[in-house]
Amino acid sequence: MSIEINNESGVEVRQEELVRLIKHILSAMFVHPQTEVSVILSDVETMEKLHVEWMDEPGPTDVLSFPMDELRPGTAAMPTAAGLLGDIVLCPVVAQEQAAAAGHSMEEELLLLTTHGMLHLMGYDHGEPEEKEEMFGIQRELLSSFLGKEAPRETMQ
Repeated sequence: MSIEINNESGVEVRQEELVRLIKHILSAMFVHPQTEVSVILSDVETMEKLHVEWMDEPGPTDVLSFPMDELRPGTAAMPTAAGLLGDIVLCPVVAQEQAAAAGHSMEEELLLLTTHGMLHLMGYDHGEPEEKEEMFGIQRELLSSFLGKEAPRETMQ
């Protein structure tokens, strides 16, 4: 398993916790252990540029996902083949603001956003109400099982 984290944000982040979470998610979703994932922790200015360029929306955002090999979750009987899952870009400054508004820590917010980004890399979306219910349900289950307690309240829409 190759999980690369590159912190370009200027904010101190417990990267080993993000790696443990990603390994947990890949295992729970039956994705091949040789799958590659990249996480970039970005500053606000860079995140805003990416948000405008890729989503055509103004201002910075909390998380962006860039799938590569279009891998999907597997099953115990048929795990997903190895490949390049893709890139997740997180903005710790935006995460801190959202965490404060939601009443939990920035670390919990980054774990929530990483889980959200991982699900996007595996093809989940939340554009329609039924998609949102499915994705956010899986997100809560994955994060709760990782934390060993109830997952923090979602801050993204």
